[in-house]
Amino acid sequence: GAKVKIKWVESGEITRQNVSEKLGDVDGIIIPGGFGDRGVEGKIKAIQYARENKMPLLAICLGMQCAVIEFTRNVCGMKGAHSTEFDSGTPYPVIFGESEDGKESPMRLGNYPCKISPHTKASAAYGKDLIEERHRHRYIFNNKYKQQLEEAGMVFASVSANDQVVEIIELKDHPWFVATQFHPEFQSRPNRPHPLFLGLINAALQKSQQR
Repeated sequence: GAKVKIKWVESGEITRQNVSEKLGDVDGIIIPGGFGDRGVEGKIKAIQYARENKMPLLAICLGMQCAVIEFTRNVCGMKGAHSTEFDSGTPYPVIFGESEDGKESPMRLGNYPCKISPHTKASAAYGKDLIEERHRHRYIFNNKYKQQLEEAGMVFASVSANDQVVEIIELKDHPWFVATQFHPEFQSRPNRPHPLFLGLINAALQKSQQR
């Protein structure tokens, strides 16, 4: 029941000085996936803006990784936190792409089951505790930092069937801050929108009505 107006924003143009100008007139933000470091710092600044201003956010794949980096840097105080994809010498490799033998992990492709934690926004959106979602990524969250981020307010709302890969993160005390390692757009259809897109639009509608 909503008419969505899309405003395209080039993340490479977002700075600390202009982020409110770029995003201050929207009701929700999507941070899409991608490869490479182009625009990554702009995405991180957009995520920080959404977090601090209670702006509904859905971040996808690389977007989720940027959300983890932003939270680790600005909430947990780990300056220099990054993904080893972009900074192999980062002091806090919260996103990394190494397998157990130290080699680069292969691309994780296709459908994988994901377990949903109860009492989360993801659980409310899906209405079930086990889902299957499509993936296309190599880098993942570094579980070494899980406890520190949880203690600071990050919610790990979904993990893979073997508990090794973080699939969805959320934030407490935020109307809709949801980020996924998988690609919900691969299963969304015009007449059957994905639950997480519905959740974002519902939160954006409420944001619009508050204006």
